[in-house]
Amino acid sequence: MDRAVRRLEPWKIAVIVVSVIVALALIIGLITFLLCHDQDRYYNASFQITNVDYNPQYERQTTEEFRNLSEHIETMMSQVFRGSFLSKRYIRSHVVSLSEATTRGQVNSVLLRRLKAISTLLNVDQSTIKLTELNKEKGDNLLNNCCGIRSQTSSFTGVERITGGQHAREGEWPWQASIQLDGSHRCGASIISNTWLVTAAHCFRGVRDPRRWTASFGILLRPPKQKKLVRKIIVHERYGDVLLDHEYDVAVVELASPIEFTSDVHSVCLPEASHVFPDNSSCFVTGWGALENDGYSVNQLRQAEVRIISTAVCNRRQVYGGAITAGMLCAGYLDGQVDACQGDSGGPLVHANSRGIWYLVGIVSWGDECAKPNKPGVYTRVTYYRNWIHSKTGI
Repeated sequence: MDRAVRRLEPWKIAVIVVSVIVALALIIGLITFLLCHDQDRYYNASFQITNVDYNPQYERQTTEEFRNLSEHIETMMSQVFRGSFLSKRYIRSHVVSLSEATTRGQVNSVLLRRLKAISTLLNVDQSTIKLTELNKEKGDNLLNNCCGIRSQTSSFTGVERITGGQHAREGEWPWQASIQLDGSHRCGASIISNTWLVTAAHCFRGVRDPRRWTASFGILLRPPKQKKLVRKIIVHERYGDVLLDHEYDVAVVELASPIEFTSDVHSVCLPEASHVFPDNSSCFVTGWGALENDGYSVNQLRQAEVRIISTAVCNRRQVYGGAITAGMLCAGYLDGQVDACQGDSGGPLVHANSRGIWYLVGIVSWGDECAKPNKPGVYTRVTYYRNWIHSKTGI
């Protein structure tokens, strides 16, 4: 579509800009979720927005343009439902819970009537509103193929550590993977598509034969939800097999067969290379790592809340004394207590944006033991290596 638009004469662009926005509506249309006789039913609503110029960046879920316009649309949908008889059933713009008696016609009438009534920056062409019922399989597939969406709301409260902290629940961190050497857990990894994982390069130090590696998915190592053979391991070309060399600590893993995406197993969103995660942002790190320094991995996934620490602070003499480079970031607390540990390497550090979509901020890389004061965890900065990841995976 982008290429087709560029071929047009400039004077024609103004004529078609309204109609092409329907592509946007198809991408980010409202998903309505209903419960009926204990079975899920889904409705997909799409419509044209007539006062927004088309932008090719809308085709990429992870761009700022997509995020900003999506936020406007979701706010509009929130106003629609909160002002209707469905208000007490409203959860969020992605999902709405409705009673058994509610019909497609009733939902459609709410959309039509309320979109006319509310004041919004977006103009919706009423004649283009289309509500389509999807069966459970299609509805599940639609949601599960959206990166960064969780089926569970985290029950996490307070600051705890992976080393002795809280277990994760099913569906809380569906992008978490375990990569295993000769059948034993070696590192964590993150699902970025149904055939690609991203992890740390140091996980493959000395052993890069893909035939010896497998990947498993789900919150338990034994038994896993799914298990896959590895086809290819690509370690960053500039990563060196030197014990203290933490630069370029990133690798991607291609699986021999696609993952079956479900509510419990699917991908995290990759940020754009230009994205900035502010200092002190709340993030979560997850993994099956040891409960104490030099300990053993656990069987059930654990989670810890940490905060991004500025590189300037992390490079202070009493912290890491200048060892943190542009391709790294620190997360944790300077008073210690909260950290990843051995066996968490390669796993995800994630942050939720204002829409509740989770992005991969970092990859567990290194640190001075586990949870020591002034020694927070150090992560590979994903935005720094975003273009490299795309060059190897196409994602």
